[in-house]
Amino acid sequence: MIINTGQRTDIPAFYTKWFISRIKEGYVCVRNPYYPNLVTKFSLSPDVVDVIGFCTKNPRPMFKYLDILKPYGQFWYITITGFLKDIEPNVPNFNEVIEDFKYLSNIIGKNAIGIRYTPIIINKRYTKEYHVKMFEYIINQLKDYTSLVTFGFLDVYDKLKRKHPELKDCCDEDKIFITKHLYEISKNNNMDLRLCSKEKWLKDYVTQLDINGCMRLEDYEKAICCKLDVKQKMAARKGYCNCYLSNDIGAYNSCLHLCTYCYANGNKDLVMNNYRKHDINSPFIIGNYKENDIIKIAKQESYKIKS
Repeated sequence: MIINTGQRTDIPAFYTKWFISRIKEGYVCVRNPYYPNLVTKFSLSPDVVDVIGFCTKNPRPMFKYLDILKPYGQFWYITITGFLKDIEPNVPNFNEVIEDFKYLSNIIGKNAIGIRYTPIIINKRYTKEYHVKMFEYIINQLKDYTSLVTFGFLDVYDKLKRKHPELKDCCDEDKIFITKHLYEISKNNNMDLRLCSKEKWLKDYVTQLDINGCMRLEDYEKAICCKLDVKQKMAARKGYCNCYLSNDIGAYNSCLHLCTYCYANGNKDLVMNNYRKHDINSPFIIGNYKENDIIKIAKQESYKIKS
């Protein structure tokens, strides 16, 4: 099976020691974000966990523990946007993350790592020209360390409108301009460019644009050089993309990057309050068992197709 870690928080950046303690203990408990008393207990045995998917803005805290992860297949997406502290207050400088990307790629292999350049936000500081220039810089630095890059535009959902009304969706003309340039840069550097946002219509302007999702089963298979027979349904974003997003072990409202555009955080006070409940020795990333918990043991098996 596949374990995901990055849809609800950034585990490598802020919860590495907890994650490694879970690996050593051999299991993790995940509280359902919509029905908090429903808990799923996952085994983390490499006998049933074929691949761990990481999505992070700062992989460095995990580096000292990479030997412990060797029994598992891995696939990493590293987000590098080029934003400064006004947008991403606690994210390391993009040049540092680029160097960490190179380091990680050299260890796990270029087929097990990709770049995420998302979300694209346009304002007076971050113009469309800025994004094209920054994207080209990142690709030039990392073209020998991966062949996969994903981009996407800001999703202006209701919570974001209330929290940060200054963050606006960019116009269609700017999206077309950026997409055309990012595609040409990627093509010239033999990179596989994918779209990760709702603007599927951009394929009308860049006919070769891949709009089928960014974290697909084929990526896990390529990373571990093995076909996977996935028996668990992939319905998290059915009708939107082909990403495999099941079995995430994180928790919402717990990422200390505090990026202004984040969909997974409510507000800073809530995040900090949750972080104070974090216990490295707990089976849960936030908090611990509660009196009325209903614990379900996940049905798990290896998906590897044996030749």
